Amino acid sequence: MSDSRRWLWLAGLLFAGWLIYLISPILSPFLVAMLLAYLGDPLVDRLERAGLSRTWGVVAVFALFTALWLVLLVVLVPMLGKQLVKLYQMLPQMLDWLQHVALPWVQARFGLAEGFWRFDRLKTALSSHLDQTTDIVSVVLSQATASGLALLAWLGNLLLIPVVCFYLLRDWDLMMAKLQGLLPRSREQQVVGLAGECHEVLGAFIRGQLLVMLALGAIYAVGLMVVGLDLGLLIGVLAGLASIVPYMGFVVGFGSAIVAVLFQHGGFELYPMLGVMAVFGVGQALEGMLLTPLLVGDRIGLHPVAVIFAVLAGGQLFGFTGVLLALPVAAVIMVLLRHVHALYKRSDTYAAGAVVEPVTVIPSPPPDDPAS
Repeated sequence: MSDSRRWLWLAGLLFAGWLIYLISPILSPFLVAMLLAYLGDPLVDRLERAGLSRTWGVVAVFALFTALWLVLLVVLVPMLGKQLVKLYQMLPQMLDWLQHVALPWVQARFGLAEGFWRFDRLKTALSSHLDQTTDIVSVVLSQATASGLALLAWLGNLLLIPVVCFYLLRDWDLMMAKLQGLLPRSREQQVVGLAGECHEVLGAFIRGQLLVMLALGAIYAVGLMVVGLDLGLLIGVLAGLASIVPYMGFVVGFGSAIVAVLFQHGGFELYPMLGVMAVFGVGQALEGMLLTPLLVGDRIGLHPVAVIFAVLAGGQLFGFTGVLLALPVAAVIMVLLRHVHALYKRSDTYAAGAVVEPVTVIPSPPPDDPAS
């Protein structure tokens, strides 16, 4: 590639980044629709192989997604709302424990001055608002109606997602074929190979890890509710969401469950603690022996540190749009870095100055003398 062509590609990339930054406020529904279409395309392909047309396969997948959202809205959201209100009501007790138990221990342990942290005002403010928890919906509605145009724009974006997702799902294979047809003929095989590796990384992480998150969230929530933990559903859902980073869900969920047991029972209780340990032990065993090998397999996914950095960097640069773009961009960068690393190991720069070990040739023994 000539220098002028390299500068042209660099200018094109910079222009694309600048354009994404300008239109980022309207990109969110399209990116969410693309993510849903990417997740649903394998299901539609299987239905096609089973004999359904592409359109009817998309309709069937949409019916499945709609049923899941209805279950989420009708069953799960009200239960989570009740537990959030209960958690809000428990905050003064938590502040009392911090002020009278935890902080005196820290003060005695590290020799800090008395009253180095005061919770009186915060506890009073929270207690004064506890009677207003039933008015949360009215406050939200009043704030929403105060900015009616923003509410209408949000609803419009929400309704736009299924429409865009439907057309993307229906024409997904056609669009991929057209994009492949636009590639330079000399580079088509190389670009398709790189795209296939990016697809493997994204598929291993997004499809596989999301299914692992859902399964772990269900296991933790059901197990903690069976144990009798009042906030079991909320903690299970949080642990499932945190499982996007391996082992993070276990740390967040187990720590939160232990604290919830302490506050619910007013101290250390053996059997609830053992129940919490059993729930998270079973969850970790199922994740390591069944869920991850079955749903993710041995495909190479993104490193946990790369996931955390990508999500935080995308959110800092482009907001919610950046969060949605973070993982695909990280997958592409990871694949490109892997190939750059392989090229570097084969380059003269890497091999320059290498000491070549002399090869010792062992002489073969002389042949036997037939005369002897």
